Amino acid sequence: MPELPEVETVRRGLEPALQGARIVRVEQRRPDLRFPLPEKFPERLTGRTITSLGRRAKYLLVDLDDGMTLILHLGMSGSFRVERDDARSATPGTFHHERSGAAAHDHVVLHLSNGFRITYNDPRRFGFMDLTPRAKLDEHPSFKVLGIEPLGNELNGDSLAALFKGRKAPLKAALLDQRLIAGLGNIYVCESLNMARLSPKRAAGTIVRKNGLATEAATRLADDIRAVLTLAIQAGGSSLRDHKLTDGSLGYFQHHFRVYDREGEPCPTPACGGVVKRIVQSGRSTFYCPKCQK
Repeated sequence: MPELPEVETVRRGLEPALQGARIVRVEQRRPDLRFPLPEKFPERLTGRTITSLGRRAKYLLVDLDDGMTLILHLGMSGSFRVERDDARSATPGTFHHERSGAAAHDHVVLHLSNGFRITYNDPRRFGFMDLTPRAKLDEHPSFKVLGIEPLGNELNGDSLAALFKGRKAPLKAALLDQRLIAGLGNIYVCESLNMARLSPKRAAGTIVRKNGLATEAATRLADDIRAVLTLAIQAGGSSLRDHKLTDGSLGYFQHHFRVYDREGEPCPTPACGGVVKRIVQSGRSTFYCPKCQK
């Protein structure tokens, strides 16, 4: 599933085409994705102007001029294709797992007043779209249980200590709990734990002092989560900063993974000398260095 940096990269790639444009026509080619599409979906979008494009966790948020927000989630295999009538085309973001370009999986197409077409393609149809009033976004079922944003000002050693105090679950599982921290996924949890030199197997509560205050490890982990996500967004976002819909691959952070999908390779931590190992936690692959991650 695309993780926060990939979703943010997609947002940056879509923004030049979407922001300020009016939706002149909507093609809905099936009644549902993971869930049924909203009732009268094309009619409710047609004629609306897009005022801004944001992100919350792994969700894209398209704000409309009538006070509604279009919620977009990529699911396991979803992507957006940006096209113009002059045949220029691009799919914002190069994902760790390849995206489909087959027209048979094009499910929703937005035709915009500026000449762009935005096509949602999703072979497995695990993504979804919904409409909700912006003022009630926090009450939407997808958002009311979400924890703090890992790139927001809330994430620091103290907030991690408050979230993890007394928790016996493995550190990796606690970081993946969307009710605690929203948007972290398997790849970037592995990356952050390696950078912070913390074992994914240790109990989450062990990075909290008995008095509930943050340990040095908690502060280091919060800083490294932010650093890893920022680097990943920069790696994808730099090629999209002046997005001109040119063909060709857009750079992405998979070329800079420290441990993810690098089983048997040397640990990147200076002077460590360890070797990356793969284990399975809660059915997911975890990559870490047993030597320096304690």
